[in-house]
Amino acid sequence: MAEINPAEVSSILREQLAGVKSAAELEEVGTVLQVGDGIARIYGLTNVESGELIEFENGARGIALNLEEDNVGAVLLDPSGDLKEGSSVKRTGRIASVRAGEGMLGRVVNTLGEPIDGKGPLVCPVTGKSGDDLPRREVEIKAPGIVKRKSVHEPVQTGIKAIDSMIPIGRGQRELIIGDRSTGKTTIAIDTIINQAKINKQGADSGDKDFRPVYCIYVAIGQKNSNIARTIKVLEETGAMEYVTIV
Repeated sequence: MAEINPAEVSSILREQLAGVKSAAELEEVGTVLQVGDGIARIYGLTNVESGELIEFENGARGIALNLEEDNVGAVLLDPSGDLKEGSSVKRTGRIASVRAGEGMLGRVVNTLGEPIDGKGPLVCPVTGKSGDDLPRREVEIKAPGIVKRKSVHEPVQTGIKAIDSMIPIGRGQRELIIGDRSTGKTTIAIDTIINQAKINKQGADSGDKDFRPVYCIYVAIGQKNSNIARTIKVLEETGAMEYVTIV
């Protein structure tokens, strides 16, 4: 029979006791009432905040948006999977936020800013470390008022002569492209991104210290993966991907 060493027993007990949490941890857990079309109705999260990140039992995440008296409406950020009525959901205590900065350029990320392009974790261009050093910005923020905004004084060229000659578009200006399916709305946006990348490279080669490149964010939530992959290939072939973030 092996001899028992009291010193070893005491050291093991110390390690186990060091991991014991003396303070009680409370989690507010709710129940899914209804789920469908990317929206979930939840009962029980009485103290959840608007814009707070919540987590379902199958690992899917969502954002609490519609706070009603007896239920909470949340938008799903991940595929619902086997999520159904009666599934549990808990609060995270964090307002939904994403990483922001030049470390996001050239990457394909999901709705929470997590890379999904298979190129590894995000890297902060300043420190050279992981993307955890990138600043975070809340998803839902109040837009600044008209008075606080800088006036539109600099043009943006789409690269399409018919548009640039007839329709003045300014940097920072909202512009809506309306049309039926397969009429070229996305093509206009992609051509604009490619044209801006060419202008960015020309400005960088000119040596102008006051030149500021235009960074583009292409949001493709809800589109087919094949269409997104085709768009990424076009941007990479034209050298524009280094100025673009695709969500």
